Amino acid sequence: MSQLRPHLLALFLALFTYPAGAQQPAAVKPTFTNPLLPSGADPWSVYHNGYYYYTHTTGYNIMLWKTKSLSQLKTALSKVVWTPPATGPNSHDIWAPELHFLNGKWYLYYAADAGTNQSHRLWVLENAAADPLKGTWTDKGQLRDPADKWAIDGSVFENNGQHYLVWSGWEGDVNGCQNIYLARLKNPWTVDGPRLKVSTPFFAWERNGDTSNPEDPPHIDVNEGPEVLRHGNKLVLIYSASGCWTDFYALGMLTAPADSDLLQPGSWTKSPVPVFQQNPAAKVFAPGHNSFFKSPDGTQDWILYHANDEPGQGCGRFRSPRAQPFTWQADGTPLLGRPVAPGQPLARPSGE
Repeated sequence: MSQLRPHLLALFLALFTYPAGAQQPAAVKPTFTNPLLPSGADPWSVYHNGYYYYTHTTGYNIMLWKTKSLSQLKTALSKVVWTPPATGPNSHDIWAPELHFLNGKWYLYYAADAGTNQSHRLWVLENAAADPLKGTWTDKGQLRDPADKWAIDGSVFENNGQHYLVWSGWEGDVNGCQNIYLARLKNPWTVDGPRLKVSTPFFAWERNGDTSNPEDPPHIDVNEGPEVLRHGNKLVLIYSASGCWTDFYALGMLTAPADSDLLQPGSWTKSPVPVFQQNPAAKVFAPGHNSFFKSPDGTQDWILYHANDEPGQGCGRFRSPRAQPFTWQADGTPLLGRPVAPGQPLARPSGE
């Protein structure tokens, strides 16, 4: 047998001396496809120290995912970080958690109730660990504004040094209409002052909400899932409109000058048309309850949202998280485009 040449010997060793049972490293694919996970409503992510931390509604606990590549969420490390008490005011229906890093600590905001929808309120957990999948989550209690009405979908944003809470709530104590409210925060777990109603369902596309559940009113108008972005000198509040149980669940938009008094009613202007809605030709229905993230290198803006693959799938387990890039228009508002079809290859976020 003739002697192997050095480059052939190296190839031989690479092919036949790889550890038994191990897989050779796979080539990095330049594209990904939606959905990011088989199921998961109300997706949220935050980028911190080189990692994305992701969460969504499970209904019965709070899970976090940790990854350097959101497009590869299916292979991310995940962990249940909080399980609710068996009984009490925050023991059931754990909805729309959001993770925020504020003042050097981690905070989880979520909605929960005591077993009845009417008792839904917002709650806060705190963790001082550097990694939110580690350490101890401390219950900071209910995030209570003076009105103390039904509340879900809490989100926090900062503008000009002031933190604000934005959420979906009822005007009174009876179901029938969900509005978007805004209030200042004194600290991450304390509301400072009264709430301002910044949006109520008005346009026809916001008011698809007939119900069939005898425990609900026959019709509910919905504004929910608010998320705020700042672009230049403009604040953009994207929210979900119409009932999530309909195929017409869509995204609406409010804008305000970043240097305005955000708690003055005249500061916010509502778009008369939806900015993101179903795309039946692509088999995307009821897209909504979104959040936003930047690519790892900071050069691209992406929307993260949930949607159904078929009509009539409603608010349940069929909703799955998806991501796609978006751009900005000359007036400082986002151009979100149309939802892309499941399985359509998309270039991975820049820097992954």
